[in-house]
Amino acid sequence: MKFKDFWKRASHVNSSEPTSLDEMQPLSPSLMANIQKIKDDLGNSTDIIIREIRFGRDNDRVMGIMYTDGLVDRNVITGFTMKAVTLDSQFIREEQRQHDAYHDIFHTLKEYALSIGDHGEIDNFAALYNALLSGEAIILIDGYERGFTASTQGWKDRGVNEPSAESVIRGPREAFSETLRTNTALIRRKIKDPNLWLETRQIGRVTKTDVAVMYVKGIVNEKVVEEVRARLDRIDIDGILESGYVEEFIQDSTLSPFPTVYNTERPDVIAAELLEGKVAILVDGTPFVLVVPALFVSFLHAAEDYYHRADVSSLIRILRYVGFLIALFGPSMYVAITTFHQEMLPTQLLISLAAQREGIPFPAFIEAVMMEVAFEILREAGLRMPRTIGPAVSIVGTLVIGQAAVAAGIISAAMVIVVSTTAIASFVFPAYSLANSIRMLRFPFIILAATFGVFGIIVGVIALVLHMCSLRSFGIPYMSPFAPLILKDQKDAIFRLPQWLMFSRPRLINQNNVRRGHIQPTQKPKSRV
Repeated sequence: MKFKDFWKRASHVNSSEPTSLDEMQPLSPSLMANIQKIKDDLGNSTDIIIREIRFGRDNDRVMGIMYTDGLVDRNVITGFTMKAVTLDSQFIREEQRQHDAYHDIFHTLKEYALSIGDHGEIDNFAALYNALLSGEAIILIDGYERGFTASTQGWKDRGVNEPSAESVIRGPREAFSETLRTNTALIRRKIKDPNLWLETRQIGRVTKTDVAVMYVKGIVNEKVVEEVRARLDRIDIDGILESGYVEEFIQDSTLSPFPTVYNTERPDVIAAELLEGKVAILVDGTPFVLVVPALFVSFLHAAEDYYHRADVSSLIRILRYVGFLIALFGPSMYVAITTFHQEMLPTQLLISLAAQREGIPFPAFIEAVMMEVAFEILREAGLRMPRTIGPAVSIVGTLVIGQAAVAAGIISAAMVIVVSTTAIASFVFPAYSLANSIRMLRFPFIILAATFGVFGIIVGVIALVLHMCSLRSFGIPYMSPFAPLILKDQKDAIFRLPQWLMFSRPRLINQNNVRRGHIQPTQKPKSRV
């Protein structure tokens, strides 16, 4: 009980609001007082630029312009400054005389000198700091307890490049970047529909990261959207630096090895998922966009399945499912058969395996574990090493270690073949997160095979299937459309039917706008030539 009480007190202290800055304090009518507080609160940071400008014919007005260097477009700020300086005081007095008292110098300056489209008013330091550190310019006028913000973002970004994590053979060769507005624009280019709605919120007490939610109104299930909003609003953390932070907070099952949130860096994939009735979650600062709900079949489908012919796509999907079985059960089946069920092998193959294992000091279980661990270390080393030498070191290391282990009589040649085939099969998955799940599950199945043989593998498969069928992603069964079995959705599960036969959206995900288009479901488009 003492440990629980201590943990509760520690959590309460860590979750308290910062008290060093009185951010909710309203602005002062004195420009100098506001500037001094900004300098004190931000520690006189050298990248916070503050300029005091006098304007009007008699230079009797003073305003302050402040922005964060490196996050703004200086040309826009220079243009506004020149307009403000040349704004004649006689013109200001004329505007005040023609309008009511509400249209004073503040609104006159805002309407006639500010040519920036996106601007707003602020009246407290919380809004001021949020806008200032987000790349907006702050304009304060002496004598007024409010100011206004101008959208002047102009930082450098990576731009739109080719996807690095998802290779492309046929299809668009553009990927998301680390800038949120660039990513939303890429999706807007794909879906030019007014029903594509965008909601933005800030998550993270310190980082205040912009997180956007996109969906197609009229196609998406409103209950899923409400659940996404609720889960995002419950996130209480200091900082969000990547979409993986958000994924761990909103996923349905924390202890499951299978991912229940899909992520991709390709805009065409996000556009296709939105048209299915799903919800996209974009996080500023990362090129990987989250998609919910995420089903098991989603991790075995690739965007290029819809760019090739239906027969080619179906064949490739079958290969992926075969690769899934090999990557998961390859080493465990070899250990079970060679240890307990030798009668399942042909005589010649059994003699060959026995001859290879002659002189090997370890059982098949130890061989498999040693080879799997060695391969995982080499693969991780290849990912973390510099890009110029990483692939070479991983390939040479695998060949040298494997050949040396066989020559030294520590590992049999058959085990090297099995582990290598398993490793190659794990690379056929379009989603890297599913490959990580298979890497984790491979070791428990090897242990079951070494302990109980094929019977242990069957028990493990039953437990795995029960677990996968119990999973849900934002209320949608994870194994849909296999469990529950939905015959209409089998057209895009293992096989892919031609586009003119895929006339309906997934049943459980979308319940509003089921029809995809106006082509008759039983009528193939006829050629007019």
